[in-house]
Amino acid sequence: MTLKAPSFTVAFALALFVVAPLASLVPSAAFALEPNEILADPVLEARARELGKILRCVVCQNQPIGASNADLAGDMRVLVRERITNGDSDEQVLAYMVDRYGDFVLFDPPFKSTTYVLWIGPAVIAVFGMFAVVSFYRRRKDDGLDMATPNPQAAPLSDEERKRLDALLKEDDE
Repeated sequence: MTLKAPSFTVAFALALFVVAPLASLVPSAAFALEPNEILADPVLEARARELGKILRCVVCQNQPIGASNADLAGDMRVLVRERITNGDSDEQVLAYMVDRYGDFVLFDPPFKSTTYVLWIGPAVIAVFGMFAVVSFYRRRKDDGLDMATPNPQAAPLSDEERKRLDALLKEDDE
């Protein structure tokens, strides 16, 4: 048995499923925060960073404003810090940001009539997806295309086809 060099496909799969997820673990929030945005008071800065984890960047959509490099996220970080230095509580800062950008700015939006789609939409899509999969496999089985059971209409292999198949299988074993 000879060892073959890994193919490009194996290398690509390794990069895609091992290296890329590990690279996503690198903390990026430190790179997004500009030095001029940092507050002098460490207690206020800690509050601002915690709020930055709760608020969603409306440009990036799945990144908190503390980790986003988007210009709008930078503006949102500045707004949070301005509100904190003006004496607003965390709840007041969040209320201000929701008034300005809508409920979507929160990673955990409240359950109310304007956010029903955010909460119920994924479940509805999942139900429709499951219905589509079930109906696809039922239709496939009704059409006689079920791969689990052999097709009774398929012709048996000829002697020549059987020899060729055996030869191909032997090549794979070597």
